[in-house]
Amino acid sequence: MAAANDLHGRMAVVTGASSGIGLCFCRTLAARGCRLIMISNQKEQLDQCAAAIASEFGVEAIPLFCDLTCDNAAEKIIGFIDSRGLDPDILINNAGIFSFLPVTDTPARRLECFISLHVSAVTMLSRAFADRFISRGGGRILNMSSMSCWMPMPGLAMYAATKSYIRVFSRSLHYETRESGVTVTVACPGGIATDLFGLPRNLQRLALRLGVLQSPEKFTRNAVRKMLKGRKQYINGWLNRLSIVFVAALPTRVRMAVKHRMLDKNITRP
Repeated sequence: MAAANDLHGRMAVVTGASSGIGLCFCRTLAARGCRLIMISNQKEQLDQCAAAIASEFGVEAIPLFCDLTCDNAAEKIIGFIDSRGLDPDILINNAGIFSFLPVTDTPARRLECFISLHVSAVTMLSRAFADRFISRGGGRILNMSSMSCWMPMPGLAMYAATKSYIRVFSRSLHYETRESGVTVTVACPGGIATDLFGLPRNLQRLALRLGVLQSPEKFTRNAVRKMLKGRKQYINGWLNRLSIVFVAALPTRVRMAVKHRMLDKNITRP
């Protein structure tokens, strides 16, 4: 694998690539000369982002419109890669969704979407690419979990549970593949300034100045560096590491107070 500052000749597959952290991953990789296969279910936005990255960084950026919640998503992606004669050696499973709705208020289709996107798609893509990477003698996989994987909080049940799956699955797969030259890194970010959680832009800017949140650009730079070093897990910042212990110790009454005073205000019921 090339050094962290030079990925010329390499190719990465990135899911959720048309916005947020996924787009930042693409820009971070492209800045180091990495060619891209950018996957998203937002076709127009994806095409625009791929064209912009190709123009700005002078790298190949191939857009692939794909709904990762479909049963055959992994097969479609592998088929596309093989039909083009491409040989990627990096996979970043970034695509995700979020909701503050309690499980009983969440439509069944939305519950299925959490499972399809965070569990099925991550599993099948990781398996498919790990198999290819083992055959070629090396490769890197980065799966996006979350700090919430340690936080069974009300209103976050589906997000936290499926992100917990990603962490445990990725850690286990790392041990299964590392002797074959393939490494699997799981990133567990906390406090990233994106629109995923519905935080207004003015509050995002304030949190960045106070150091409570980290910019997606800084996070992706660090996460890519950890992935290329073959680290099995990355948590951004000492405050997030500390919060794992702190949140685990929270009594039920505090968790419920957070739900009523903070989370319930962000709920938009269908």
